[in-house]
Amino acid sequence: MPRLSVNINKIATIRNSRGGNNPDLIKVALDAEQFGAEGITVHPRPDERHVRYADVRELKKVLTTELNIEGNCREEKFVQLVLEVKPDQVTLVPDAEGQLTSDHGWDTVKHRDYLTEMIGIFKSAGIRTSIFCDPDPAMVTGAALTGTDRIELYTESYAHHFKTNRASAIAPYVTAAETAKALGMGINAGHDLDLDNLHYLVQEISFIDEVSIGHALVCDALYLGLENTIQLYRRQLIN
Repeated sequence: MPRLSVNINKIATIRNSRGGNNPDLIKVALDAEQFGAEGITVHPRPDERHVRYADVRELKKVLTTELNIEGNCREEKFVQLVLEVKPDQVTLVPDAEGQLTSDHGWDTVKHRDYLTEMIGIFKSAGIRTSIFCDPDPAMVTGAALTGTDRIELYTESYAHHFKTNRASAIAPYVTAAETAKALGMGINAGHDLDLDNLHYLVQEISFIDEVSIGHALVCDALYLGLENTIQLYRRQLIN
C-alpha cells in the first residue's frame, strides 16, 4: 500500500496571509500524523511565501513519520537547508524563481551530470533522493543514470485527462513506472491527485511507494475535516 505524505504548503499560505501563527503549521503537521498521514511534505521557496525555512527546522524536531523536502537544488540556500535538517527524503524539482507551482519534471538527459553531482551530495549525507520526472521512459532512464533512489512522477497530465479518458491518461504513467521499477528505482507520485483520481492511479500502478498530496487534500478538509479527509485519502490507496 502506498504511503500518504501530506503536503502542508497550503496551510502555511493561509497562516502567512494574516501574519501571526494561525493556523499553527507545526500543530497541523502533528495532527496530520495522528490522523494517519505517513509523512509530511514541504516545498520551501526562496520568497518563503508559504513554508518558511524556519518551519522546516521546527518540523524536523517533532515529526515522528517521514519528512520530505521538495525544492530546487539550484538554490544554494535550499541545499544548505536540506544538508542541515537531513530529512528522510529530498525531492529535486526544477522550479524557476517565482514559479507559482511545479509544472514539469527534469530533463534528466540534458542535466544528467548536474543531477548526478547533486544526488551524490545528498546521498552521502544519508538522505534518500527523488527526482521530479515526467512520464517519459527516456527521462526515467536518465534519472536512473544519476543514481537517484526514486523518481516522483509528475501527475498533472494524468489528473487533467482522467475524467475524459482514464485509460489513455494512465497509460504513459504505467510505462514510466514499469521502466523505473525495472531499473531498480522506487516510485513516488504527486500533483493534482485527489479523491476522484487517486484510487485508479494506484490500482493501475500497484507498486507506487508514496503519493504526496496537498492542495486537493486541504480543500477537501475545509468541508470534511482534516482527520476524516486523511482517512478518506488513505482508503483510496488500498488496491
